[in-house]
Amino acid sequence: MSTITEPNSQEVNTSSEDKQTIKTTLTIEEIQELLPHRYPFLLVDRIIDYVPGKKAVGIKNVTFNEPQFQGHFPGRSLMPGVLIIEAMAQVGGIVMTQMPDSKGGLFVFAGIDKVRFRRQVVPGDQLVMTVELLWVKQRRFGKMQGRAEVDGQLAAEGELMFSLIS
Repeated sequence: MSTITEPNSQEVNTSSEDKQTIKTTLTIEEIQELLPHRYPFLLVDRIIDYVPGKKAVGIKNVTFNEPQFQGHFPGRSLMPGVLIIEAMAQVGGIVMTQMPDSKGGLFVFAGIDKVRFRRQVVPGDQLVMTVELLWVKQRRFGKMQGRAEVDGQLAAEGELMFSLIS
């Protein structure tokens, strides 16, 4: 039995006879199939690297046309820190929604720890967010480490907690 591997996927052995193809990138349409968020609150444009059960790397293209920049701040647009954290949480949500035995439920953002902001994020920036799974308990709670970077410079980092609701 042969497996066709798409350009943005990897072949994974699930048993000695069975092979499964896992996508390693996701388009905005595929993200919308996994996350309930929609405009103006969907803050992930693409997943550029996905390792099931471990991590996801997503990008957010920050544009001046986004509604928050009308008031944050006139004449000096800055992406609010809470939206940077929310964008990281949405990338983490991609990992959590794909965990075995969690399909059909909704993972919600349950808490943050050790968050630090290191660099301003402004229109024109591309925010690259890496979120790695630290642990899952009882298939209902998860903790992840998130990093957001712009041009290779750390913009924000912290630990994100998730809870599964039915």
